[in-house]
Amino acid sequence: MAKKAKSDYLIQSVGRALDLLEAFSAKEGDLGVTELARKLKLHKNNVFRLLATLETRGYVEQDKETERYRLGAKVYEIAAVFLQHLDLRRQARPHLEALAAKSGETAYLAILDRASAVYVDMVECEQAVRVAPRLGRRFPAVATAAGRALLAFLPRERQEEAVAGQAESATIVDHLARVAGDGFAVDQEECEPGVVAVAAPIRDLGKRVLGAVECGAPAFRWTLDRVRGELAPLVVGAASQIEAGR
Repeated sequence: MAKKAKSDYLIQSVGRALDLLEAFSAKEGDLGVTELARKLKLHKNNVFRLLATLETRGYVEQDKETERYRLGAKVYEIAAVFLQHLDLRRQARPHLEALAAKSGETAYLAILDRASAVYVDMVECEQAVRVAPRLGRRFPAVATAAGRALLAFLPRERQEEAVAGQAESATIVDHLARVAGDGFAVDQEECEPGVVAVAAPIRDLGKRVLGAVECGAPAFRWTLDRVRGELAPLVVGAASQIEAGR
């Protein structure tokens, strides 16, 4: 008898509750019932019932004046547990601090979640003008230096899965091969206007990619030559030191 796929066991109501939580973002930190109903394509009564359930457990909270909802403290508690137990984050932290000090720019640690780069730690620089924080944010992996560094060292079939549906997916895979050859990836304002970044992968002894170190900076401070000549060696060095410390 064939084993059932996990998708055969999905519970619709749980899926909808998770969809609701994921509807909140850095740009949309608070949402009303009508907005959530439109985003989730659900009736407002269903959205209200989901919100009521999540609110009783602390996953969302309502502003009594505006009647709009935002993520509750319970979400941050769970995120804190995840980060606390993320061994890579503990290993990388002192090296991120050193990278930020040496480069004068903000340093990040990112991991790959399916086709997305998720930023799980950061050390901000002391510059008056700096890039907007990415901690906790999720970007398409192909759009960021960290994401490309994560994808570049995966098997080709995994890369093709990650870029499926993207315009010029074959070109992206070819670009990832060049990233693997260089040992680092560069983002020239492709993810966010005015922001340049360079990232390098962190791998274990079996060469499995665990995460990526990224350094991001305002574009006016860094030419491409300077990024490749000065910033890239610092980032690659930080990644190597994290690998050596494992």
